[in-house]
Amino acid sequence: MELHLNDYTLHFPPNTKKSPHLHLPKSPNYFRRRRRRNRSSKTQMSSSVRVSAVAAALEQSGGKMVVELVGAFNELTERMDNSVLSTSSSRLLFKTLKLCIPILQSLPLAPDGRSPISKALSVAVILADLQMDAEVISTGLLREVLEAGAISIYDVRDRIGTSTAHLMHESLRVKHMALKVEVLDDDSATALRKFCLTYYDVRALVLDLAIKLDMMRHLDYLPRYRQQMIALEVMKLHAPLAHAIGTNLLSLELEDLSFRYMFPYSYLYLDAWLRSHESGNKPLIDICKEQLLQSLKSDPLLNGMVSKISVEGRYKSRCSTMKKLLRDGRKLEEVNDILGLRVVLTPISGVDESEIGEKACYRAREVVQSLWEEIPSRSKDYILRPKANGYRSLHMAVDTSENGRTRPLMEIQIRTAEMDMLASGGQASHALYKGGVTDPEEARHLKAIMIAAAELAALRLRDFPSANQKGLEIDKRGWVFRLLDKNGDGKISIDELMEVMEELGAPGDDAREMMQLLDSNSDGFLSSDEFDIFQNQVEFIRNLEDRDDHYQTLLNAKLQLANDTGLIQLYSKEQGGSLVTN
Repeated sequence: MELHLNDYTLHFPPNTKKSPHLHLPKSPNYFRRRRRRNRSSKTQMSSSVRVSAVAAALEQSGGKMVVELVGAFNELTERMDNSVLSTSSSRLLFKTLKLCIPILQSLPLAPDGRSPISKALSVAVILADLQMDAEVISTGLLREVLEAGAISIYDVRDRIGTSTAHLMHESLRVKHMALKVEVLDDDSATALRKFCLTYYDVRALVLDLAIKLDMMRHLDYLPRYRQQMIALEVMKLHAPLAHAIGTNLLSLELEDLSFRYMFPYSYLYLDAWLRSHESGNKPLIDICKEQLLQSLKSDPLLNGMVSKISVEGRYKSRCSTMKKLLRDGRKLEEVNDILGLRVVLTPISGVDESEIGEKACYRAREVVQSLWEEIPSRSKDYILRPKANGYRSLHMAVDTSENGRTRPLMEIQIRTAEMDMLASGGQASHALYKGGVTDPEEARHLKAIMIAAAELAALRLRDFPSANQKGLEIDKRGWVFRLLDKNGDGKISIDELMEVMEELGAPGDDAREMMQLLDSNSDGFLSSDEFDIFQNQVEFIRNLEDRDDHYQTLLNAKLQLANDTGLIQLYSKEQGGSLVTN
């Protein structure tokens, strides 16, 4: 059967069911974007992309595992920064995927309904986004296999490496840290966090937090009392621990998910209030960010003082917002940092660079004042009067309401790149304080331990000290081809393909069939161009699945919003408007 869509043709063998990877998205804009990206890639593809080779490969076990291997490896390495990606790390990740994929595909579905390979890759993607090294990502993939009883930690040592096995052992120790206390109150949670920061490998802590985040994203299958027990542990122990080691994005999402399960009605109230300020499908913070960036870049006076302008945006977490409401007794409209923008200016190089940078900050403040109404009582000038720790920045609170539509106040920070670097340097100590470490000397000691552990891990997987210098472009898409081309002759032979198939536990006939499908010039080898076409086809198939998930998420969000509105109305009638009784 053939399925035609624009320039794309999907082929399926007769008398077979469609693979779940091949659901078609409904938006034609996606295909236009894909065609533009393909035209700009190094390997030029025809405007008519045929994915029949991958579709056919999915019908055989070996081909399906190779498709999964190539797709997973490319997705992870694309997310990894060049500073943590080297020949050694790519080999480690590739070797781990070859071990994990056939085992994970043979395991039954997880209790939350996901396939084990999807679950393992979700954790690996979180770690890659956090710019962890290949050893941590590999351990994250292996944890799912190990906990299923398919391999032992000794197998990890023999087949992957001793250091990965050690990190696996350390991560299993961290997994059971909550069992060290009988009652998880504030004092015991603080003591346990200090113990973890002192005695555990910081990379094992990050791995455990990534696993916790993935679990919190998929708790809906559990009864409510179990959800709340897990959420309480995460709120007391893991979210502050994530803040303490500097993974703020993990900390904020863990806090919000815990808040959602512990106090669902309060969470829905805040969430619905924030959603009510959205403009269409675009978040309010993105609208304000684009508006401010455009105004700053179009100001001729400011542009004469700076060489670069960047604006970053963030939402205050739902949990932090609720804490402020309860602590200060404010209304939602009175919280001035629910929305936040940070403007970082790089002054032009030359003499008096510091003075020019300060003038640029004050000019940027004038631009902000021309856009939105400033709340003078909430503004602070830490450039004129720095904090005791040397922190310097301009802080403003502005009212972003327009056309009679009330919006939350927004906090704006304006600083130079040098001020931002100094502020970021102090974040580690501040993060430890937020994580429960209040003694300055203890915070410095723990910070030194964490930095040393991270540097040691980075050195172990680095080929040469200068292997990945700044500005050096690395062809990440070529890693897989080079790893499969074991003799380095610039092409993949049938023997090399069969060797990979055997490592994946697939029969040799699958390798021959796959070679016939991909070898377009029938010379018995796969060239880099032929393999790159295959990689583009794999990416296309995986993107179709992602689009399916995206549409399903949008549908679920709309249904959830409609349901939330009804719940909030019902809750307001029953509770008289109180926010915290659930």
